[in-house]
Amino acid sequence: MSNLDRKPAPAVCGRQAATGPVKDLLTGRHVPLGESTVVRRLLPNLGRRMVGAWCFVDHYGPDDIADEPGMQVPPHPHMGLQTVSWLHEGSVLHRDSLGSLQTVRPRELGLMTSGRAISHSEESPRAHAPLLHGAQLWVALPDAHRHTEPAFEHHPELPVVTAGGLRADLILGTLDGATSPGTTHTALTGADLTLREGAAHRLPLDPGFEYAVLAMTGSVDVDGVPVEPGSLLYLGCGRRELPLRARTDAALLLLGGEPFEERLVMWWNFVGRSGEEIVQARLDWETGDRFGEVHGYDGDRLPAPQLPATPLKPRGRER
Repeated sequence: MSNLDRKPAPAVCGRQAATGPVKDLLTGRHVPLGESTVVRRLLPNLGRRMVGAWCFVDHYGPDDIADEPGMQVPPHPHMGLQTVSWLHEGSVLHRDSLGSLQTVRPRELGLMTSGRAISHSEESPRAHAPLLHGAQLWVALPDAHRHTEPAFEHHPELPVVTAGGLRADLILGTLDGATSPGTTHTALTGADLTLREGAAHRLPLDPGFEYAVLAMTGSVDVDGVPVEPGSLLYLGCGRRELPLRARTDAALLLLGGEPFEERLVMWWNFVGRSGEEIVQARLDWETGDRFGEVHGYDGDRLPAPQLPATPLKPRGRER
């Protein structure tokens, strides 16, 4: 998934995890994505730029695309991160510069590790379902792994944890004794939680992780806080369990991980450690170097936006 903002602001990221449990409800800003999709961007957000290694969260839909092309994201580059495609409705056709061609469907994991450099496109197939609903997420790669070779994984079946009206599909990492087959490079959790109306459950958590929940559908109280679709509730650290109560049938994404210690510069579709790295990555994309070529997409690749006038510098992410 690309950040298609033509004037992307640099996100200076580092460690800023709450030292204990909090309840910080965040709303997203609306950002156009491709020809007909508008997303709610929830991370990076004012004052909250990361949750563990999760550094970018877009929520989109449910959108009626019966008479629309749906998602159309031209070939674009990535560096220093992993992308996670997660759908509740519809499907997305992934192509990348490794030659991967894969349709990702609801509750299947599409995981792309950019490492040193990759490019990809995402589009709704020509014959597609009438609704499109999902989330796109990025995971920052730690310094020891950020220059790794690029890779793409598709996992159509994932571990499932069930209890008392709750179903948890494990996207990445571990939860309640289950482990996802997706490759990770930091200690983290990503899970899709489905709750039936009236269900009440206390979900076990790792007190060393910081957590957030993204509401996808329905109405649910998370530790007593009503969370509506398209909002993100940051929960902080130090929790051993999370009380959930569904007021309607509902679905949430649980995101968590060890607080990320490294300071980053995140600009456009790149995650680096210095402004010079970002400048070079942009130049490499514009000159056709390093990121490879995506074959089969019907359209031009995405040009890089102009760099900001001020230098890109890594800093901590204090408010």
